[in-house]
Amino acid sequence: MSTTPPSPPRQARPAAPRPDTAGHPAGDGALGWLRALGPQGRRAFTGAFGGYALDSYDYFTLPLSMVALAAYFGLDSGQTGLFTTVTLVVSAVGGALAGVLADRIGRVKALLLTVITYAVFTVACGFAPNYETLLVFRALQGLGFGGEWAVGAILVAEYASARHRGRALGAVQSAWAVGWALAAVVYTVVFSLADEGLAWRIMFWTGALPALLVVWVRRSVHDAPEASAARERNPVKGSFRAIFARGSVGTPGLLRTTLFAGLLSTGVQGGYYTLATWVPTYLKDERGLSVVGTGGYLTFLISGAFTGYLTGGHLTDRLGRRRNIWLFALLSAVCVLAYANIPGGAGTLLLVLGFPLGFCMSAIFSGFGSYLAELYPTAVRGTGQGFTYNTGRAVGAVFPTTVGFLADSWGVGGALVFGAIGYGVAALALLGLPETRGRELV
Repeated sequence: MSTTPPSPPRQARPAAPRPDTAGHPAGDGALGWLRALGPQGRRAFTGAFGGYALDSYDYFTLPLSMVALAAYFGLDSGQTGLFTTVTLVVSAVGGALAGVLADRIGRVKALLLTVITYAVFTVACGFAPNYETLLVFRALQGLGFGGEWAVGAILVAEYASARHRGRALGAVQSAWAVGWALAAVVYTVVFSLADEGLAWRIMFWTGALPALLVVWVRRSVHDAPEASAARERNPVKGSFRAIFARGSVGTPGLLRTTLFAGLLSTGVQGGYYTLATWVPTYLKDERGLSVVGTGGYLTFLISGAFTGYLTGGHLTDRLGRRRNIWLFALLSAVCVLAYANIPGGAGTLLLVLGFPLGFCMSAIFSGFGSYLAELYPTAVRGTGQGFTYNTGRAVGAVFPTTVGFLADSWGVGGALVFGAIGYGVAALALLGLPETRGRELV
């Protein structure tokens, strides 16, 4: 069997929007991108949105419970930071495997496997008798956590037109904020009503929610027909060798794309997970906020994140993929530095800055789904996107752990500044990648 990678998708002029059933152009209006997906595409969007929201919910059960876990098992900052590192490192393996499966068995089947995996092991975390067992269960949760986004994003990207792809994938990305908000609400309720020694277990047990989504997706969602047919026609699909091929005369390789896309993902996710992991602890330990107070501050942060995902999706279609990421890499770094250096007692300022912080560090992600999908041809799109996105998670996982160890001497607020370095890495990585706005996928 040949191992020559398929040629990258050609640059194409965006197709004219098709009219909807009411006779209006499908791309008109704020929700034109949603109408343009068509009935099957909208069901795919719902499945991907729900899967990613619950993926986010299951992920945030840990950061929100971190203080209680540290007290229950007698952990230091380095040990608690290791939870996040292990989750993200193993998620690289899960994401890469899920990407290969998406190319070989189809997007929807791979999506179901990822959702079932992260749900089962999140619930298992609630039964952990000791630190070591919890660490193992959290690592196994990372297998499903790593694959869900890449598979769901590809599923929707292959239904979306080039004209609307950024907005459609930005909307999928906004599901992360929805799951985060749901986790914050449940955290506030559970930790207000139950003793901390039991409350953290209840948080993990609520991770069974995705089981309901699995039933619906299995019955209602299907792969995009044209993309599925194109993938099946190609003898080279789900191949790691293909995404690392150097290429030859007349046959472009994907090695450069894979290396720089992985570096881009590393920088963005290193910055993001530093904040997502340590801001709740920073608010509670160094700012002295109660459970309810922390929830209030997180409301501003999460509201900013949701707005940022949707705005970033719109801008990535208007400005282009690279300009959108460059813009928000700069703004995210500025926000991190400002947030970590707020003077003691300036509670109102801390609250106000939460919104732009959430906005900027989320808007940068909105272009990822469309950008990574457009960088790879159909037959290895799952492999390429799954590998680069989740390798970025794994390498970026060094950032939260570093903050954990630095926190003992610098304080959590001072150590958060380390996250700004990640955004600088992301900006540099873009120098090795092309602009893909307007590129058709099939």
